[in-house]
Amino acid sequence: MNLEQKIKIESEVFKKIIKHLQNRTDVQNIDLMNLSGFCRNCLSRWYSEAAEETGIKIDKDRAREIVYGMPHSVWKEKYQTDANEDQKKNFKNSIAKDH
Repeated sequence: MNLEQKIKIESEVFKKIIKHLQNRTDVQNIDLMNLSGFCRNCLSRWYSEAAEETGIKIDKDRAREIVYGMPHSVWKEKYQTDANEDQKKNFKNSIAKDH
């Protein structure tokens, strides 16, 4: 596999991950963080950072809109739920693993 093919494959995988997360609005970011250590917001930040590395400016709000498939404020209003005490506890433990 050459570099161009590798980049094309990785691009398609990324698009499928984003589409999957856009369809799975029942999965909360805190659940993603607790299980995997990253969430939609992390993907948005990485997207913005990668764009900047190539000389393209994509701000946080635009990157989130790309990942969420809608403005972040709309997604939060429609789909985000309050974290329960177990989720919050697991999140604190998850963050401790990263540091």
